[in-house]
Amino acid sequence: MKLIGAGLPRTATTTQMIALEKLGLGPCYHMRDMMADLAKEVPLWRRAYDGESPWDEIFGESQSTVDWPSAFYWRELMEVYPDAKVLLSVRNHESWARSMQETICQIYFGDSLMHHLAQARYHVDPEFRAWIDLMIDMCWQRRGPFAGTEGEAGPMMEAAERWNQEVRDGVPADRLLVWEVKDGWEPLCEFVGVDVPGEPLPHVNDTEAFRSQLVVGPAVAAISGWWEREQQAVAA
Repeated sequence: MKLIGAGLPRTATTTQMIALEKLGLGPCYHMRDMMADLAKEVPLWRRAYDGESPWDEIFGESQSTVDWPSAFYWRELMEVYPDAKVLLSVRNHESWARSMQETICQIYFGDSLMHHLAQARYHVDPEFRAWIDLMIDMCWQRRGPFAGTEGEAGPMMEAAERWNQEVRDGVPADRLLVWEVKDGWEPLCEFVGVDVPGEPLPHVNDTEAFRSQLVVGPAVAAISGWWEREQQAVAA
């Protein structure tokens, strides 16, 4: 492991993943890897939450990691990988809170289509239910950075500021890069010691992509699969 991402979700973590892999720090472990195999990944991360250290099983050959849930463990991972540098991605707090409210928060709170679809999938998909329960523990319960915020903008922004300051205070300056996507390739490339690519920094995973590809589409598929199984059971 050469680089540990400590930035919160919705701070261009998918852009970071693609950028780091282009810079030769791949594979980069990301929430996409967890979502791609919930049956395997959720129990491993639950073990980590319960105090075990299954890091080799989780990361395998990964040379970098960004996004949740690995960012939750930036302190532990600094100890496990003492030569790894730490990337703290940041974003304007108001813009970040708005993005969180339009995406991740809707899975857990409110009266949106995303929320109701996620709740429906929760009841028919045990693997998704285990993922939701773990994310609630890691985000919204006592040990989570957003505990007590209930997805409200003001408390969320305060939580983000606390998180970012804890990382700044907890990582030696020579191991830390505080980076915003608008900073571009140059500081990131200098930090990891590689040349600047001759192509623009990628910008991916906007709000609509999150809603359609990560929540709505999979939820509809899971609910449809459950309904087909129910109908087959009745017919039998």
